[in-house]
Amino acid sequence: MRVGIGYDLHGFVEGRPLVLGGVEVPYPRGLRGHSDADVLTHAVIDALLGAAALGTIGEHFPDTDPRYAGVSSLVLLDETVRLVAEAGYLVVNVDSVITAQEPRLHLGTMAQTLAGRLGVEASSVGVKATSPEGLGAMGRREGIAAQAVALLETRE
Repeated sequence: MRVGIGYDLHGFVEGRPLVLGGVEVPYPRGLRGHSDADVLTHAVIDALLGAAALGTIGEHFPDTDPRYAGVSSLVLLDETVRLVAEAGYLVVNVDSVITAQEPRLHLGTMAQTLAGRLGVEASSVGVKATSPEGLGAMGRREGIAAQAVALLETRE
């Protein structure tokens, strides 16, 4: 068994859709980033890569590479799952938390979307949200952060 943790944070920007866990969330601002800036999926990717000791999201999908400009983070997750499997691991489960003052989130759809890409049952993916209660950059509605933990097991 291997455990990894991932974290990501992006600031809000006008003129982009807000995407979390591969799901477009109705909100007037999106997140700034090279790809679609999906902080939840990015945190999951880093947790998976960390559990398999395969480096970081920035090493595999650098923001200097034009191939990843505007790309869906689900595409990056698909590639990560392939890399993890190639390294001899299967995803057991993922747990995550989004930190945002707003908007209100529909977490079940995000969990189902991520589970489908990870090749696990939806019951093996936890997606939660917490409010920073007005504290810090997230509390000032400057952006959204996410953390994730992934458990992998050796393929037999």
